[in-house]
Amino acid sequence: MKRVVAALILKDDQILACQRTRHQPMPLKWEFPGGKIEEGEQPRDALRRELEEELGIEATIGNEVARIVHEYPSGGAVELRFFEVHSYLGEVENRIFREIRWVDRSELPNLDFLEADRQLVKDLAAGKII
Repeated sequence: MKRVVAALILKDDQILACQRTRHQPMPLKWEFPGGKIEEGEQPRDALRRELEEELGIEATIGNEVARIVHEYPSGGAVELRFFEVHSYLGEVENRIFREIRWVDRSELPNLDFLEADRQLVKDLAAGKII
């Protein structure tokens, strides 16, 4: 099973959403920034590394707010661990995505998120998480 970490980066009452490029698996879907946990790496360390690579920020990783195991119909499973990020150093810059966007939590369900993220997106929009 693939192990993945992702950040729910908050600014005011908005959350950062990122759109995959057309050349990535599941092209043009929206997701939260993060990536795979490497062998021997701790989840928070992996997320800190991914956020620096993808967005150019040095993040303070907060609490884990959700853990989801998702099996895709085409095969393959992923364990996603979501952490809140309330503070970071540096300016958020788009280094790898088609688009990044600060989104009001109530508007998150209007974006075409990855299947594995959809329940979390609904819970965020409803104010059930963070």
